Amino acid sequence: MTRTRTLGTLAAVVGFLAFVEFTSGVLQGYYTPMLSDIARHLGIHDADVNWLEGTQLMLSALVVPAFAKLGDMVGHKRMLLISTALTAAAAMVLPFTDSFAVFLIGWTLMGFYVVWLPLEIALIWSRARRLEGRASITAKAAGLLVAALEAGAIIGALAGGALIDLLPLTVVLLIPALLIVVCFFVILFGVTESPEPAGGVFDTVGVVLISLALICFTGGLSLLRLEGGLVNPLSWGVVLLGILLVIPFVLWELRNDDPLIDVRMFRSPALGPVFLTAGLFGVSVLGAQAPLSTFARTDPDMYGYGLGTTGFATSLIIGIYLIGMIVGALLFPVIARALTPRITLMGASVLVGVGFLLFLPFHAAYMQVVANMIVVGLGSGALVAALPAAAASAAPATQTGVATGLTNSVKTVGGAIASCVFGIALLGGATGAVEGTAGSFAGYVTVWVVCGVTALAAAVLLAFLPKTAFTDRTDAEATAAPVL
Repeated sequence: MTRTRTLGTLAAVVGFLAFVEFTSGVLQGYYTPMLSDIARHLGIHDADVNWLEGTQLMLSALVVPAFAKLGDMVGHKRMLLISTALTAAAAMVLPFTDSFAVFLIGWTLMGFYVVWLPLEIALIWSRARRLEGRASITAKAAGLLVAALEAGAIIGALAGGALIDLLPLTVVLLIPALLIVVCFFVILFGVTESPEPAGGVFDTVGVVLISLALICFTGGLSLLRLEGGLVNPLSWGVVLLGILLVIPFVLWELRNDDPLIDVRMFRSPALGPVFLTAGLFGVSVLGAQAPLSTFARTDPDMYGYGLGTTGFATSLIIGIYLIGMIVGALLFPVIARALTPRITLMGASVLVGVGFLLFLPFHAAYMQVVANMIVVGLGSGALVAALPAAAASAAPATQTGVATGLTNSVKTVGGAIASCVFGIALLGGATGAVEGTAGSFAGYVTVWVVCGVTALAAAVLLAFLPKTAFTDRTDAEATAAPVL
């Protein structure tokens, strides 16, 4: 009876968290069909849309480690509420400005929503910790949350694509901001706090060190995208400085009794490949979003490539892709039971890689692009659901939030690097100037190749996971694994 009651309470929590992920999905799908319209409204080039993506990813990489650690320390619900309030305040800025700088700041601060999923997975894992089959329970819950996320993204993409053709941009941008406000109250009244917060002392020095490293690294990537940035030694110097600043952070964390990030987890045979996979996956799932949207909107009669779709037709492509993600997320626990989580993750990565490489011969027709995105979506949905759940099941009991957060942090770093590379490529850096406001075709080919190759590389990395990775283990085993 106790187990039944615990499962019932957990199901209720998952239900409310599903609404949170639905809202997250709306944010991720709603704006994509209108990125070209936003670019015209702000008076910027299509390639400059990647600035929005890149700066938001930079903020995401900064806040996820801190919020994940604080979630373990003081409660995951509390940090969910704070991040939701910050996201809502930022979203309210977008409808009321036509300044690119102000819009960029608001868009960047909306990046706080990326901490929602890792905090939710950690909350679910903390509640399921004492239940038999907790890894399976967490995987199923993660699949449901990702399904809710992608359902929200589908509805958001379809609604955004339809509304941008009918209503003023100000009204269109106000709608998701109001939904985030509703989401705040759903968390406040519907979600109960995770039991037994770990407590401890917050690692302020660690936050400062990793923040400086990430700011320098992503800032250097941004400098590379400026005119002449690729040949400017200062740009490369800032990138290198960001990489070098990771060294004092690691040394500090190894000495700290209660670190922000237990860097020993990267040496775990179960967690290390997962984090690397997350970084490679971020290239496609985060870095390719804007290029795929602007390619669809590009007029083939004017530029010789693209689909020339309307906002709504673009949203249909996104919607079908997201349906594929829902199917992939829901099928992951089923296939993982029949095979193993490791083999299932490898198969998902292969699907993402093949889907993007199919763009090379098949990109000229609407249905060709749709078919490619279905393949990508099936693999991406499984990976989005599986990676944080896999990290939670392999992490020490007091580090579930940190481990799930790290999958997002590494993923956003991968996305930030890809955003920089894709932005440079779309500006025609390697092929000459781009006429008008459309990205270069060579740039789009670069996007497809890089996304395909990195996904296949992730499949190879996952082959090195232990065969029993992400299955239920004792708490002692979970605690010991990361220090190998």
